[in-house]
Amino acid sequence: MAWPMVEHELEMLLDGKGLDEPAKYNVAPEKLKPVKLRKNVTHIVAAVILNEQKEVLMIQEAKEECYGKWYLPAGRMELNETIIEAMKREVQEETGLQCEARTLLAVQEHGPSWIRFVFLSEITGGTLKTTKEADSESLQAAWWDRTSTLSIRAPDIHPLIKLALQYHEHPSHPLLMPHETEYSVVSQRFVIIFTSSAEDVWVMMSTQSSYHLPVTACGSTFAESRKSTMSAMKQLLQRLLPEVKVNIKGVLALQHLGKSQAGGADGVCLNVLVSITHSLASSDTAPPGIIGEGFDWFLVPQGTVKSRLLQRLSANAVVPLHS
Repeated sequence: MAWPMVEHELEMLLDGKGLDEPAKYNVAPEKLKPVKLRKNVTHIVAAVILNEQKEVLMIQEAKEECYGKWYLPAGRMELNETIIEAMKREVQEETGLQCEARTLLAVQEHGPSWIRFVFLSEITGGTLKTTKEADSESLQAAWWDRTSTLSIRAPDIHPLIKLALQYHEHPSHPLLMPHETEYSVVSQRFVIIFTSSAEDVWVMMSTQSSYHLPVTACGSTFAESRKSTMSAMKQLLQRLLPEVKVNIKGVLALQHLGKSQAGGADGVCLNVLVSITHSLASSDTAPPGIIGEGFDWFLVPQGTVKSRLLQRLSANAVVPLHS
């Protein structure tokens, strides 16, 4: 029966875990080449760290283009690193402190060639860097009370700090860490949900070879890298369901490895929750008909998986994805 396979995939993603890279993507460029850091992709890590007074850990930049400005500890991932290893390394290099990730806080992307993974983290040791330890990584680190004047490098950190403060008070999604799974490209797996007024829940499944959640991949050419990572999904839904409204909720699970016997796997998979509605609102009792073959709706039976999907949708309990 199809339901055990569907249930397994949904449970894995709702638990923040991942699934193996598919042998074939539902949507992908004709020439799909593996991605490599410092060649055709840049992965960035950043940490928002609060102390007991809710001050924010900041670093003073040493780079020439932003010398003396203040910013969150952040930087580029290096070859053969996991996302967590990169975040911890950047925090220690720039602040002098050791930390542990508490949860993935947000994912930001400017196309598949630039993705930033932001964590809410906490200090576990070390000594705060002073001007005496200034180096090429940073001039110093300090706790910022968020009210005193500080020359900020870029305003994009303000929403992240606000998000961290909100999560600290009222967690909006379950704790989520990257799941170490090897992917060769930047890809997306989608949990596409339609919910009726009676709270029946349908999930869209690919029926190619076997039932599985739709998976798309991004290209790495210059033109393709300038498109949002969500472009392939939108292209797919426009073809299958031209008269629907699409609401990208956020990330259920993040997959990346960064290490392999072959010398590194720099691809990622964003497992994304998406809800759709009829654009004309003429019917909310059943999902819209799918145009073409290869996909079908699957009615989720009563049980834990259905309850968890409804809770995630109603509470928007996912990691925010900013495209």
